[in-house]
Amino acid sequence: MIKDPFSRLGLDREVLTVSQLNGRARVLLEDVFSNIWVEGEISNLARPASGHVYFTLKDSGAQVRCALFRQNAARVRQALKDGLAVKVRGKVSLFEGRGDYQLILDTVEPAGDGALRLAFEALKEKLGAEGLFSAERKVPLPTHPQRIGIVSSPTGAVIRDIISVFRRRAPQVELTLIPTAVQGREATAQIVRALRMADARGFDALILARGGGSLEDLWCFNEEAVARAVDACVTPIVSAIGHETDVSISDFVADVRAPTPSAAAELLAPDSSDLQRRVESLHRRLVMRMRDRLARERLRLDGLARRLRHPGERLRQQAQRLDDLDMRLRRAFERQLDNRRQKLLRLETRLNGQHPGRQLALLRQRLDSLAERLPRAMREGLKARRLQLQSQVQTLHVVSPLATLGRGYSILLDERGQAIRNAGQTRPGQRLKAKLAEGELQVRVEDNHLTPVTLSLLD
Repeated sequence: MIKDPFSRLGLDREVLTVSQLNGRARVLLEDVFSNIWVEGEISNLARPASGHVYFTLKDSGAQVRCALFRQNAARVRQALKDGLAVKVRGKVSLFEGRGDYQLILDTVEPAGDGALRLAFEALKEKLGAEGLFSAERKVPLPTHPQRIGIVSSPTGAVIRDIISVFRRRAPQVELTLIPTAVQGREATAQIVRALRMADARGFDALILARGGGSLEDLWCFNEEAVARAVDACVTPIVSAIGHETDVSISDFVADVRAPTPSAAAELLAPDSSDLQRRVESLHRRLVMRMRDRLARERLRLDGLARRLRHPGERLRQQAQRLDDLDMRLRRAFERQLDNRRQKLLRLETRLNGQHPGRQLALLRQRLDSLAERLPRAMREGLKARRLQLQSQVQTLHVVSPLATLGRGYSILLDERGQAIRNAGQTRPGQRLKAKLAEGELQVRVEDNHLTPVTLSLLD
């Protein structure tokens, strides 16, 4: 440590600006407190998008701002969160822009309960992933237990509180203490052994209890071996570790968690006064139901008595019923006979309609009608075809070459009988046949005018 650090600043009645003051203060702090360790609790943790980590480190009397830059934050293995006790290493500096005093960190380590809390969270996450905390594994507590095992320390206020609750609420319940250490190095193995012993004795339920203490004092109930021993118990188990704010791994694995040992006893100890009131209520309900049942049976008996009649009266009723059935049978038979008669008449009518003689007469009538219609249809068909033929003949005559010849035209044919269509098909002196509307002419080609002729414009 420098005896007179201010001598290095060169102050000799010099007037400094704020920026100069903060700059020289930063140099002084970083030079004097360049590599120190500080222990405290994290609060106001912030993780901006830059990757840096900012938080406040505090104890019961003071606090200081801390900055953990991205490259150093990447080396911190444990998860930082508010309330975590840590030891940090770094240098004291000053943020010149605001004049804030802060620690620039390069290392963050858990301290005290902080390390235990990290181990607690790691085991909780592991067992939770295995399903040890799921509701499907929980066993309901018995409504009226008779024998209860208590896994706890034989000394201290816990066992006395549990006995006091049962003595007041359910003195008839048999309590058995399975003694074990609840703190220290040997506690974990003893608790596991006590749970196995208690589960094998066939109790109706078990209470795993301990009084309050620090996280280190309660740590044996956060061991994996104890948690798995609690999960392995077939007997329903109530976990009551510490005070209401204390939470252990055993609480999560147990079938039911109670905030205190006394509360665990009250969960399993039915109140005798409540039972008395319930018995009295059940007694009143039973008496009322018996009275209602007797009244209903009495009414039923009266009804049966009214229904009970003399055999002669029943015979008369049966004879009257027999007469009624006889009349109903006769009416039904007559209705059926009438229906059959009507059906027979309908069938006879249909049969007469289908008689062969009647069918032949109808067919003969139809044949005569067709014979009369056939000549008329043939005459009309021939007349229509004749008209159609005349129309087609006229149309054919219009486009026929003979009609063209009749109008004064002729057709020239060569020696092979081929029609001459242009002058290029002929030659001078060639004999042709001119076919007329009536008769033929033999002609000779004098000139086909294919040779160029020079025309004089002076003539």
